[in-house]
Amino acid sequence: MVSKIKPLSLGMLLALSATAAQAEIRFNGFASIQAGSTLSSSDSLYGFDNEVDFKNESLFALQAQADLGERLSVTAQLMGRGANDFKAEFEWAYLTYELNHQTRINAGRLRTPFYRYSDFMDVGYAYDWARVPRSVYNLDFNNLEGVSLVRFGQLGEVDSTLQLILGNYSGTTNITPAPADIDIERVAGATWELTQGNFTARLAYLTGKLTMVDQDGELSGLLNLLVQSGFADTASQIRIEDANSVFMGLALGYDNGSVVLSGEVVRARVKDTVIPTQNGYYLSAGYRINSYTPFVSFERQDNDGKAEIYQALSAENPFRPAVTGVVESFTTKRDTWNIGSRYDFHPSAALKVQYSSQKDKVADRRDQLLSVGIDLVF
Repeated sequence: MVSKIKPLSLGMLLALSATAAQAEIRFNGFASIQAGSTLSSSDSLYGFDNEVDFKNESLFALQAQADLGERLSVTAQLMGRGANDFKAEFEWAYLTYELNHQTRINAGRLRTPFYRYSDFMDVGYAYDWARVPRSVYNLDFNNLEGVSLVRFGQLGEVDSTLQLILGNYSGTTNITPAPADIDIERVAGATWELTQGNFTARLAYLTGKLTMVDQDGELSGLLNLLVQSGFADTASQIRIEDANSVFMGLALGYDNGSVVLSGEVVRARVKDTVIPTQNGYYLSAGYRINSYTPFVSFERQDNDGKAEIYQALSAENPFRPAVTGVVESFTTKRDTWNIGSRYDFHPSAALKVQYSSQKDKVADRRDQLLSVGIDLVF
């Protein structure tokens, strides 16, 4: 019988100073060996095509934690992803100081706590699906440099975990139609998770100042032309510079050892820019039968491009086609069904099979994917 899986504390030691050389160090890790193929030569989904691919979603990670004594510890995580030719990179690297047995402060490279499974979204063994629901887990700036405060407590019979976070992110993103460089400054937010018996609820709210620059320069070139041609107002509605952004999330879960139910809904908004409000949710249900857990889930991603930007331009305006193309490239409407099963054939390993069928309403196409993989912890 599979016991309930709790969030894992992940990380790997980045470096040990001479002072820390005598510290107690604990090592462990996790891995996913995942193969996938679409069911048609015209299908493409999650980086897979109709050639069987063992690299795309496979990964290996090591983690370590060193207790430096006097309530101070250091944690880091080193991961190699098949999509990046297993090039090892540090996902996490931070210090933890325990103010008391209920409160701790983390500082360094941290996981951005957008989602319920953020802290262990790469640990496939921690959930039944082959992958976390992409219609919800689609923000690819998963880490930030900053500080967080975590407070554990009790509200009557309810377990409470409150996290406050502050930091910055700088890197690249693929949430735009073309890869872009992105900076998010003054990220600030809070998450609150409540657990009572078989029930779990989680709230997340984060804000930040977002600046994004396209790598190929096409969008920047269009913005310059608009300004030079007297359409500065239109350019200002497209430009993504020091824009106020807000993320909100709600997750619910139920697990009585046999029935496993979960759902999550998210909403992200970047004010006064071309980026539309991002909406997504999923619902999932599974049932454990000894070592087997068959499941079914449904996902939806629904982002409407801001048509009012190009509708403000006259039909004869020479820039309208280009502006329309930019605006509509952000429109996303996808429904995804997933059916699969998990088999815990070993105390530390699980075999998973999952069929996914995604309907892209904008492109008017359906893509199907079959995945088979093994997730393990060690």
